[in-house]
Amino acid sequence: MTFRPIRRLLVANRGEIAVRIQRTAQRMGIHTIAIYSEVDRYAPHVEMANERYFLGGDIPAETYLNIEKILALAREAKADAIHPGYGFLSENSGFCKGCYGGGDYLHWSVGGGHGPLRQ
Repeated sequence: MTFRPIRRLLVANRGEIAVRIQRTAQRMGIHTIAIYSEVDRYAPHVEMANERYFLGGDIPAETYLNIEKILALAREAKADAIHPGYGFLSENSGFCKGCYGGGDYLHWSVGGGHGPLRQ
């Protein structure tokens, strides 16, 4: 597998975790992309991102746990990689596997891929 440099990172999380990931990525010169629900519209992780996308919905299943929506937004935003943060989707092998599907390739920016997550 050939890895490309990460230039555009979608952070699939919220709050302080997303802030820390974005801060580090921006220091590395990486363009950050936030996703957010209505309740997080003016949250620090949204405000500091270079780009932001609204998830819609009101509950976690419709927002930060909506794998299809997050992957669609990552592709729309032309993200090179997704960082799942902590909790939410960080240990979801289906989400990790989805990053490699659909003819597009998004780096899964943490861990060793969906195999180890399944175990």
